[in-house]
Amino acid sequence: MCKNNCNCISDILNVINLLQRNAETDDNCIESCDRPSLGQFSCLYYNTRPVILYTCNSNGTTPWQAPTTREANPETLSSVFRVEKIDNCCATFRVLIANDDGTFTSTESFFTMNLECICAIRCLGDTLIENI
Repeated sequence: MCKNNCNCISDILNVINLLQRNAETDDNCIESCDRPSLGQFSCLYYNTRPVILYTCNSNGTTPWQAPTTREANPETLSSVFRVEKIDNCCATFRVLIANDDGTFTSTESFFTMNLECICAIRCLGDTLIENI
């Protein structure tokens, strides 16, 4: 049974998951005078809204970290994730690697978390991630 604090986090993650599943790319987008939309980046599409999850402890809130690989003793941890699936008060996340240029790389590292353990969520800027 979900506690009351799970509902708001779950609702937000459900919206993000829906947006990501409905993201489309236009491989035929042409940067020409007759393109169908205005704007400098009219052919740029996003498929991910990266998030940082925070857990509560006696010292306040702490960003959750997960390994970027499936190895037993991973050397690299990340605190940036992509929501992949929501099931009531549980969510499955993909670990993302933040690159120096502000982009992200997807990994094959996943984890499932009880949303009752999350006390805050921070959304980062929407982005396009290859190989999702």
